[in-house]
Amino acid sequence: MILFVAYCVSCVATNTYADSSKSTNFTIDESVVGVGSMNIGSSANYQAVNSTGNIAIGNSASGNYQVEAGATTTPDPALSFIVNNGNINFGSFTPSAATVTTATFSVINYTSFGYVVQIVGNPPDNNGHTIPAMATTDSSHIGTEQFGINLVANTLPVSVGANPDNGSFGFGVADANYGTSNQYRYVSGETIASAPKSSGRTDYTISYLINVAGLTPGGQYSSNQTIIITGTY
Repeated sequence: MILFVAYCVSCVATNTYADSSKSTNFTIDESVVGVGSMNIGSSANYQAVNSTGNIAIGNSASGNYQVEAGATTTPDPALSFIVNNGNINFGSFTPSAATVTTATFSVINYTSFGYVVQIVGNPPDNNGHTIPAMATTDSSHIGTEQFGINLVANTLPVSVGANPDNGSFGFGVADANYGTSNQYRYVSGETIASAPKSSGRTDYTISYLINVAGLTPGGQYSSNQTIIITGTY
């Protein structure tokens, strides 16, 4: 459970006045309390500008540590998950060609030291006839009943899908069983992706593959999958 708390702070301020920092030898205009906040300091004999420089913002990491540079942020871990398109439609099946489609989701995790993504659910079913799930990683075989997925870009049986997109500071990867181009698999409950450490946004594309046989019963097939994201600590 995640609890979100909002605070509303009301302040009343009186008018205050302050002169620039100066003496008979120098003056500092637009001075502010804080690191690197002096715009310019000058007199008739010298001039100085802010020498602090730009402060880096972003992620620095090794195998043993991670540093997030920038403004102060909360140390509380957070895990965000977005389903970008939750309903997919294969259209009509034919034994002479594979049928493919895609679904996408995104994961962001902050200071949870990583996450794993699992998929749970049954393969497509029509009144008791189920398209067999690919229990071992394999390629598409047209004319043979198959149901499988992967999370990478493919060129066979057609160009479909995309590799995980990590954008800025993302570290998500497809699991080895689901991370080889043109190879598909589906085992309910397996891990399909993960991040080894705190990660920015990663966009994942699931490529779905279905093949049917000449004797596959006609009708409407349906399937439900649930994606489970778990933070690791």
